[in-house]
Amino acid sequence: METMSYTNRRGEIQTYFDRTAADAWARLTSTEKVSRIRETVRAGRDRMRGLILDCLPLDLRGVRVLDAGCGTGQLAFELARRGASVVAVDLSPTLVELATSRMPEDLRQADIRFVAGDMTSPGEGAFDWVVSMDSVIHYQVEDAVAIVAKFANLAREGVVFTFAPKTPALTVMHTVGKLFPREDRAPRIVPVAEGALRRSLLRHAALLEKGLTPARSERVKSGFYTSQFMCLDRNGLQAAEHTDG
Repeated sequence: METMSYTNRRGEIQTYFDRTAADAWARLTSTEKVSRIRETVRAGRDRMRGLILDCLPLDLRGVRVLDAGCGTGQLAFELARRGASVVAVDLSPTLVELATSRMPEDLRQADIRFVAGDMTSPGEGAFDWVVSMDSVIHYQVEDAVAIVAKFANLAREGVVFTFAPKTPALTVMHTVGKLFPREDRAPRIVPVAEGALRRSLLRHAALLEKGLTPARSERVKSGFYTSQFMCLDRNGLQAAEHTDG
């Protein structure tokens, strides 16, 4: 069941990426020249995308993958190059349209489909893997755990997602963001303590039922970009972290 906080936040994110930030996001995820600040973000995202791909098999032929919160399609394209059957979902019809228009020539015959909709309920059946890069970072920890649990319900093998790690810098940014007038705010990221997140995931019934537990996790810091990925699979750690990370 969706909470009001999740529903409201989802609406804010859709409006932001579909209207306010559509052009900026299109430039950031292209090969166009951008500012030095955005270069650090672009480099960080490239690094994170590579780490997420490292969690999955090199050969994805016959493997069905959901790219939840696909944006302009960069991760989806790489998944398809490994042979995966990809369903890529994003709330923003504008970004989905852009991703479709950017389909590389070498993937014209690939099994990849872009869909505008809710990343937790794409209505596309089951998947082997669910990946979600920098889409859960906008939600409070309770909603973030619920989102990951929904991913787990869709996944047979595992889930790889990113979250905003709780660091002093991100905590300050989160606090300062609340001071701006609501109409001027981007959907702020919500810093989450890794240890608390792990413990919540380890206790969640849906994850326990699937046998998915937190395994590999790594942080990427590149200038103005900070994000951390976590892989949930059947070989995950069986005990939570003893600290909040």
